[in-house]
Amino acid sequence: ANRGEIALRVMRSARALGLRTVAVHSTADAGSRHVREADRAVCIGEPLPAQSYLNIPAILDAARRAGADAVHPGYGFLAENEDFAQACQDAGLVFVGPSAASIRAMGDKAGAKVLMQQAGVPCIPGYQGEDQTEEWLAAEAARIGYPVMIKATAGGGGRGMRRVDAAADFAGLLRSARSEALGAFGDATVLLERAIEAPRHIEIQVLADRHGHAIHLGERDCSVQRRHQKLIEEARSPAVSPALRARMGEAALAAVRAIGYEGVGTLEFLLDAEGRFYFMEMNTRLQVEHPVTEAITGLDLVELQLRVAAGEPLPLAQDEVRFDGHAIEVRLCAEDAGAGFMPQSGVLSRWRMPDSLRVEHALEDGAAVPPFYDSMIAKLVAHGRTRDEARRRLLAGLASAEALGVATNQAFLQRCLAHPVFAEGGATTAFIAQHQDALLAQDEAGQGLALAAAALLRALGRAPGAAPAAPHPLAHRLPTRLHLALDGQAHVLQLVPGETGHYTVRAGEREHRMALIDIAPGRLRFVCDGVEEEAGYQAADGRLWLHCRGQAWCIEDRTLAPAERAAGSDGDGRLRAAMNGRVVAVLAEPGQTVKAGQPLLTLEAMKMEHVHAALATGVLAAVHVAVGDQVAAGRLMAEIQPAAPAAPGR
Repeated sequence: ANRGEIALRVMRSARALGLRTVAVHSTADAGSRHVREADRAVCIGEPLPAQSYLNIPAILDAARRAGADAVHPGYGFLAENEDFAQACQDAGLVFVGPSAASIRAMGDKAGAKVLMQQAGVPCIPGYQGEDQTEEWLAAEAARIGYPVMIKATAGGGGRGMRRVDAAADFAGLLRSARSEALGAFGDATVLLERAIEAPRHIEIQVLADRHGHAIHLGERDCSVQRRHQKLIEEARSPAVSPALRARMGEAALAAVRAIGYEGVGTLEFLLDAEGRFYFMEMNTRLQVEHPVTEAITGLDLVELQLRVAAGEPLPLAQDEVRFDGHAIEVRLCAEDAGAGFMPQSGVLSRWRMPDSLRVEHALEDGAAVPPFYDSMIAKLVAHGRTRDEARRRLLAGLASAEALGVATNQAFLQRCLAHPVFAEGGATTAFIAQHQDALLAQDEAGQGLALAAAALLRALGRAPGAAPAAPHPLAHRLPTRLHLALDGQAHVLQLVPGETGHYTVRAGEREHRMALIDIAPGRLRFVCDGVEEEAGYQAADGRLWLHCRGQAWCIEDRTLAPAERAAGSDGDGRLRAAMNGRVVAVLAEPGQTVKAGQPLLTLEAMKMEHVHAALATGVLAAVHVAVGDQVAAGRLMAEIQPAAPAAPGR
């Protein structure tokens, strides 16, 4: 009952056990790989999750029509929905996961904390009461002491979660958290917790059968996060000793026994600098990052899920669990790291993943990345004898991956893996915030090389709008002025043809000597300043996408474009959508006076809310969208006119 890479992952283990599979899909996913590779497929509705992947009656009807015996929920969507688990059971279907009662016990974060306290599992101080009025919650936040975390009780994955550092910010962040929680989980209830400063995010993988046996499979360190969502996960944690692993594992098993759990699950903890750990939540499902545990244990967690769901006992005891080496996983996401990790959508014109790594994905050339679902498009996993070996293998494999047509966080992930703090095993949940300048710094050398390669491709007629330009002995050697935009930044270059296959590219005070070695569809080999280079390329939607030195670059040729008018600048009061998304809130009305930076609209894209603020101070002249509208990136949503100047005093 899921989509994308996790659907394919479940199919792989199911087939190994001799089971046939049925894919469910929305109309947006009709052409997806998981639909084609399943034995059968059923369309369950329109693109919005509420109309398809969250539609319990439609999924049960699909199971009935396809003749299915069991439902695997994957992760996300309905994977931790007790009503879905119960509905499957009532329909005579095996739910591959825990009972509805276990999901209910741990799915509500407030109730789960009470259960864990009763089981002796350490918990973070906070508030998880029934009074959800803003006034009461604000008073409780003051009692706990800032900074505090607001968390949706019904969800996970960072959605409905906000950190509040001061009382003045509480009301606005509470509204935002509730709105996001209601949209993602259908429940706006929140709890409050004291914010633990710069902890590590450690989780324990557990597995239990219906015969009373339970084991843990060690820990994963998931500390490298943005927006409270994981980007890099590893097993084992560089901060967890064997003694601490044993204590955390026993706490996780105490939680499992307290609720009579069955199946695969994960207990998530925060680990502070003094070695104290606190229960955060339990994920009653398979985790996105399960491959790193599989890599070091040699176990197939999906196969074990299916066997436990079929009533089989666990095939091993705790003392039989072995850990081999180290594994690290990165989440390749369709997002712009330099723009606040803004989610991106579109079509992947070129998709090449490395054979040297385990890569979980469901994509191919021409695959669409829709705006309706999560921004993660692939997981890349490396295993090594040591942590540093795994890290170096992952870095090399990630650099060779080609994802062109949609902006991704590929370069950002490489910088995280290469950063000395991460390399030394010192990353906490504050890692990205503390080192964001270095992690987001512009690669000027890479930019220069990409621009030079783009100029060469234009000269060869392989860039959008360029005519083939086979050098001729009589061809002029005068410079050609080029106006290129690289990732939205304008650059002026001069391209000077030389002898056959040779060019000089000048960009400001820099000059690059270029020579063509070979060119084929999607692949360019050239010499730049005496160094032989290789680049993947793809022209799509009037833009040139390049993969060079481990990074993807998007280049527009504006040489023949008319000069942009000043009215098109950011200060003109025209508020445009920063991404494809759905309008979930309109926060001001036409005629209202607004200030620069004041929130005007909220878009939901890839399960996250993104506030769009006024770009200038003035009067809101028009709002061109309404709640529920689906908008494309760049669409004009609102207009602000400068406020009339005050009349001069007499």
